[in-house]
Amino acid sequence: MNPLWPIRILFLSMCIVGGYAISQVRPEYVGQEHGDFIGMVIGFGFGGLLIAVDEMLKGFSLRAFSATTFGLLLGSLVALLVDHSGLFDNADDKVRWIIRLCLFLGFGYIGIVLAMRSNKEDFSLIIPYVRFSPQNKPENLLLLDTSVIIDGRIADLIESRLVEGLVVVPRFVLLELQQIADSADDVKRARGRRGFEILNRLQHNTKIEVRIHDGDFPDEHGVDSKLVRLARNLNAKLFTNDQNLAKVAGLQHVSCVNLIEVGHVMKTPLIPGENISLKIVREGRDKGQGIGYLPDGTMVIVNNGQTQVGQTVEARVLSTVQTGAGILIFSEMRNETAK
Repeated sequence: MNPLWPIRILFLSMCIVGGYAISQVRPEYVGQEHGDFIGMVIGFGFGGLLIAVDEMLKGFSLRAFSATTFGLLLGSLVALLVDHSGLFDNADDKVRWIIRLCLFLGFGYIGIVLAMRSNKEDFSLIIPYVRFSPQNKPENLLLLDTSVIIDGRIADLIESRLVEGLVVVPRFVLLELQQIADSADDVKRARGRRGFEILNRLQHNTKIEVRIHDGDFPDEHGVDSKLVRLARNLNAKLFTNDQNLAKVAGLQHVSCVNLIEVGHVMKTPLIPGENISLKIVREGRDKGQGIGYLPDGTMVIVNNGQTQVGQTVEARVLSTVQTGAGILIFSEMRNETAK
């Protein structure tokens, strides 16, 4: 049950009692056969109307209310200036009030719409040097994109206390994640479900707080551009696995952490001559080569390992090569294993 309903029922009961009390003092109801009943019905109707308005505005945030009020005041000010400009002084009195009504309704509506579509940077153009930043906002905001949520390593970093702060997940990222989870492709559907599991895991973590941000930018068409703009507005640190998004954020001076780059930095460096143990999973491109992978996914090319496919072998590192996809390791079979 919605926790607001007990308050609504109490408010409705008070309205009914108030309507009955008014019916006992108003001369038009005193002495009538059903005067008290009419007063109670009027009180019930008044309370029910306010509850209906409350229910319709349940998705209306305080930010939206303040923006709407500011837009209404600004539109009314413009309408007042136009009304006193002298353009309609020659109009008939019967028409003047219609013109005035249209002015206030029209400019009030336009002001509300413009205020709802604007962000705090637009308000700073109207009121210079005012950024509307709350004094008690957290120092470290972690803005997550879809790729890093699906990846799941951010949850491990938070649980290990390597990353701390207030986790912010935009609602448009949730919509993108839902589209992936509803995809007809099995792989995409599994990735989307994993993303929701990671979010559920973060929400049940008592070490951090997760908030869903309702901010959106209708003039931005891509999710990446919305993320960069939101990160700049919130002064948040953007976490992603998308290298292109990280580059765009860097060009716009937005703090961004690419977990793929973090993973490359945290890999243990292998020195030529060091011995490693791995399983040969397939043949290499050249004759006699076998291909294996380290636990972190690094590819290892093993010379003379073609005959050991499916076996776990000991190899000696010859050299490492940095590529665009990561580190490539060249190695050879140790003599005792080869024999």
